[in-house]
Amino acid sequence: MSRMATSNILDRPLGRSSGRGGSSSEGSVVSLSAFAYVYSELVQYHQGRAASISELERRLESAGYGVGLKVLELVAYRAKETKRETRLMSILHFVSSSVWKALFGKSADSLERSIDHADEFMIVDYEPITSTFVSVPPDLGQLSADAYVSGIIAGVLDGAGFSARVTAHSVNVEEGEYTKPQGGNVVTGLPARKDKAVFLVKFSQEVLARDAALER
Repeated sequence: MSRMATSNILDRPLGRSSGRGGSSSEGSVVSLSAFAYVYSELVQYHQGRAASISELERRLESAGYGVGLKVLELVAYRAKETKRETRLMSILHFVSSSVWKALFGKSADSLERSIDHADEFMIVDYEPITSTFVSVPPDLGQLSADAYVSGIIAGVLDGAGFSARVTAHSVNVEEGEYTKPQGGNVVTGLPARKDKAVFLVKFSQEVLARDAALER
C-alpha cells in the first residue's frame, strides 16, 4: 500500500487547514467549539488546584510546554529539515510563521523587538483562540488565559536550544490599529475583541551571547 493511501498521522494537519472553524478538503478539521470546550475545562481543572493567579498561569504554561516540544518535532518532520536554526531571529520567525500556521492556520500578526530591552521580543496575535471563549471572573481579572500558548512557545524555543522566559499579556487594541482581513484564510466564528495577545519572549543571556558570537 502506498504512503499516500495510508495517510500517516504525522502528515495530517494539527487542526483546520482553511481557517478556524472553516471547511477543509483534507477532512481533518478540529471543531472550534470542541476546542473551546476542552480548553475551558483545562483552565477550570487547573484553577481548582491553584492557590493564586500566578500559580494558575504557571500551570497553564507547564501544560503547553510539553505540547511545544512535540510541535517542534512534528513541524521539523513535515518540513523534512535536516538542519536546525542557530540564529535568534530565524527561530523567532519560525515560531511566528511555521509553528503558528501548524497550530492556528495562519501566521502570527506581527513579530516585534523591544526598543528598551535587547533581550525581549513580542509575538502579537489579534485573535488568540485560547482566550476568546474563556470568561475570566472578576476575582481573576489579571489572569491571562493565553498562558497556555506562551508555554507552547517556550517549549518550542527550549527544544530548539533557545532558552527563554515567555509570558502572555492582554493589551488593548487602539482604534484603527487592526482591521480584520477579508477573504482568504479568514478566521470565522470569533467574536469581536477589544484586546490582543502579546507574547513577551525574554531570552537568556547565554542565548544572546551565542547569537552575538555568530555575528562576528
